[in-house]
Amino acid sequence: MTDPALTELLDLALEAARRAGALLRDGRPADLGVAATKSSPIDVVTEMDIAAEKLITGYLSDFRPDDGFLGEEGASSPGSTGIRWVIDPLDGTVNYLYGLPTWAVSIAAERDGERVVGVVEAPMRRETYQAVLGGGAYANGNALRCRPAPPLDQALVSTGFNYVSHVRGHQADVAQQLIPRLRDIRRSGSAAVDLCDVAAGRLDGFYERGLHPWDLAAGDLIAREAGALTGGRPGLPADGDLAVAATPGVFEPLQAALEELGAWHD
Repeated sequence: MTDPALTELLDLALEAARRAGALLRDGRPADLGVAATKSSPIDVVTEMDIAAEKLITGYLSDFRPDDGFLGEEGASSPGSTGIRWVIDPLDGTVNYLYGLPTWAVSIAAERDGERVVGVVEAPMRRETYQAVLGGGAYANGNALRCRPAPPLDQALVSTGFNYVSHVRGHQADVAQQLIPRLRDIRRSGSAAVDLCDVAAGRLDGFYERGLHPWDLAAGDLIAREAGALTGGRPGLPADGDLAVAATPGVFEPLQAALEELGAWHD
């Protein structure tokens, strides 16, 4: 990577994610509880989500006070530099609440609307994933590459479920019909981690409906820089209707199956 502007953004994202990950790992209260709910009573926010986002935005603002922000827990400002930080301070909040290890800090930087830097910090795995547009993807300094493409019926695919009951019910129907066409399905509880697992060759594919920009901004770039294909419905980018990431050869048949099964609507 030779662009000094992107080097600066990557270094800042890495340090902000490291600090937030350490706060979440080491500062988790024994009596951690729910601070608020979002789309439903089981879609929760903890005090640690809020504290981690404040840490990240505060750190980045110290160095780049005029940049914009979009954060899951409310950080929102347009900025004036053309750079916007897209932040999920704790992806996998329910896992974190229950003491499960699959959660991560996700930070992406956009330049003039294009994602150029992505960092996912997974403290309980002791793994830091990073990517710069055109510069490849890495975990703990090691280059990442997605798996060679198997036939769809030998693909291991991960997904996630919405916290709104009627949406989740349809997602379960889609998964039930999809399972016989695959090797198997996994559900980790963190879209950011799933996307990095596609990049690292631990999964052949991932799909989910209902994701927000902060859920997938960093992980999508990391997966693509590792050689995976990403998108939404056929011909469209990943969005709230559908996000798909998979190794080449799995992507198109998986995307077609999801379109056929109506994975993009409730």
